[in-house]
Amino acid sequence: MKTKLKKDDMVMVIAGKDKGKTGRVLKVDREAGRILVEGVNLVKKAQKKRSQNDTGGIIEREASIHISNVMHVGKDGKPSRLGYRYQSNDKVRFSRRTGDAI
Repeated sequence: MKTKLKKDDMVMVIAGKDKGKTGRVLKVDREAGRILVEGVNLVKKAQKKRSQNDTGGIIEREASIHISNVMHVGKDGKPSRLGYRYQSNDKVRFSRRTGDAI
């Protein structure tokens, strides 16, 4: 699946139970078309104790969501689509709403 989102981008969830939340992209899985966002889609997971210092039990961690359910967030905090353009022989991403390079 094609996407213009990259790791460490700020995104906003536009659909689903976490609609309106923003977070930083931790991982992009292009083959599955899914994305992992910090602090979004938290699920509880039973984790086994791995060592004596490690604590087992039920932990909360992020689960992936579909790429179509997120949009890039600009510096003003509003979501926008992304595009590509060439500036002096360099391919750069830009916000389609504001026209600013990212």
